[in-house]
Order: sequence, then C-alpha cells, then structure tokens
Amino acid sequence: MVNHSTEARQNALTLLRGGARNADVARQLNIPVGTIGKWLHVDRSLRGECPGRPSPKCPRCDEAPLDESAYSYLLGLYLGDGCVSTLPNGVPFLRVACADAWPGLIEACEEAVRSVRPDNKVFRVQRQGYVAVTACSRHWPCLFPQHGPGKKHDRVIALEPWQQEIVDAHPWDFIRGLIHSDGCRITNWTTRLIGGERKRYEYPRYFFTNKSDDICRLYTDTLDKLGVAWTHCTRQGNAYNISVARKASVALMDAHVGPKF
Repeated sequence: MVNHSTEARQNALTLLRGGARNADVARQLNIPVGTIGKWLHVDRSLRGECPGRPSPKCPRCDEAPLDESAYSYLLGLYLGDGCVSTLPNGVPFLRVACADAWPGLIEACEEAVRSVRPDNKVFRVQRQGYVAVTACSRHWPCLFPQHGPGKKHDRVIALEPWQQEIVDAHPWDFIRGLIHSDGCRITNWTTRLIGGERKRYEYPRYFFTNKSDDICRLYTDTLDKLGVAWTHCTRQGNAYNISVARKASVALMDAHVGPKF
C-alpha cells in the first residue's frame, strides 16, 4: 500500500473541487484513480455533499436532538478512558477503552455511543485485555471540546456551560460513567474488638482514581450536589484516590451506580 502525502491529497482535492474529473487528476498527479475517488467521497461526505446521503446532524451545530442521559454517561466514560483522534483522511473518531473483564460495560458503552450518534456506525476493536468501542463522526470535537493533544492530566479539563447543564440534569449518569471508567466497588474489611474478641468486619466501598485533578474535582463536585459523602485516601501523604465508604452514601451509590459487570 502506498501512503500518499497530505500535500498530494490536498492538491488532488483542490483540483476536484475545481471541477476536474477523477481520471484527469489521477493522471496528472500519478495517483491511482481509486484513491482519488475515495478522497473525493470522504471530502464530500465531510461537507455534507453526498447525494442521497445527508450528513448526520449535530446537536451543537444543527440543534439536532441529543439523548442527554446517554451523553452524560458517555461524557464520564470519555473523561476516564476515552479520546478523540483523527484518521489519516481527516475524519475524527471517538475511542473508549473497556476492559474485557466487564462485558456489561462494553454493552453499555456501545449503547451510549449509538444513542448519542444514532446515524453513525459503532465498532468494537479487540485489543489485548480490552475492547475499544469506536465510532467516526466529524462532530465528536463539537460534543467533546475537552479533546486535545497529550494526556488529559497534563492540560486543563473544564466543562462547557452546556455540558454542565446536562450533567446537572443527569448527575447519576455522569457519576456512573466515571465509576465505570476509572472507579470500582469493592468489599473492604477491618477488624473490631467485640466482647473482648477481635472479629473481622466487612463493608462495601467505592473508589475513584484519576491523575487529573480537574476530572477528580468534577467527580467530587457532582457527589457534593447529590449529597454523597467522600474522602481523599492518601499514599505517602499525597492524595491518591477518592473513597465513598459511609453507609448511607454507599447505599445511594448502589441504588444509582452499582458494581461493574
């Protein structure tokens, strides 16, 4: 397979947009006519010019309907284990990594992507130890303006006002997405002295861990609004993860989040 340069592709598109025929462009630039045709199709699709196939509408650009509950959940997944990248042909794609250990999470993630972008195809790409739930759409950057170069914890992560409104309206979906990506529900244990005898005591607990202070703050701010008590767990004096362990707060989390499956 020959990898053509971005400059060659742009030159071809300039000629095609000017009305040149595929065959003439292929001959002039010494590029296979099939490649020229593919570039033209992708370019026309991105600009919404494909006959008979209108470009999928965007909730941000075109005020298309948006399943806000699914979006709030997907936003949590994206902030934890997702990214928006660009294919060589310039089309953005969303990828959310879901561990093989949680098939229910994979299903829920795929369902959320389909609900948010019902006109776009969703794919599962098997990797070692996880499944990448993927979908292409030129509107992912509109829906996830937090995307950018580098790792999330190396840059500022803040919600746009319209995103915060959705999270405020669907806070438990957002929390569930964050827990499903970077959290867990475990059974913790300790010992207590009862009647002079030390006995083992077990209790459920939720943990959330993320290197981004901004994402952790989004998580704890939302917990505060929901009345869920939380604490920072430290390791060698440094904040390491966020714990929800009080009985009433765990009950709230169990009612709306629950363990991954």
